[in-house]
Amino acid sequence: MGQVVHTLPQGPSVKGVTSLDDEIYLLRDKEHDQIEVYNVTTFLLLRCLDVPNCREVDDMTICKHVRCLYISDHIAVCVHKVGLHDGATRWTVHDKPAGLSVNNAHNVLVTCRFVRKIKEFSSDGNLLREVTLPDDVINPWHAIQLTSGQFIVSR
Repeated sequence: MGQVVHTLPQGPSVKGVTSLDDEIYLLRDKEHDQIEVYNVTTFLLLRCLDVPNCREVDDMTICKHVRCLYISDHIAVCVHKVGLHDGATRWTVHDKPAGLSVNNAHNVLVTCRFVRKIKEFSSDGNLLREVTLPDDVINPWHAIQLTSGQFIVSR
């Protein structure tokens, strides 16, 4: 059985959390400095990252290879790409994004639940392909791609 070893400071609601190497990335629902970066051992706040023009987020994922975070924004209908130390860009998804993941090719998988699609984007935001999900998959929230190329979809 696991145990709680530390709780992070109270603040606006948490929309996502991920980690890479010795850092924890915490995405909060606020206007500026949305991403708080903590040391994984000491839990000290190291820095904050801003996501310009971020409206309403649903999910966050990280890519070790590209060294960035991806954040889905269903109001702005986009994915924000945030460098692990600074810099942010974004690209339009053209459907409301929900869940995000990164596949073995370092591409971003965006689950678009209302149109029942998984959209695969390059790390620079170029649409590579769209996968339409079967009719019996209703309201998909998140998808990952296995090394076999198949998808696991949660709803």
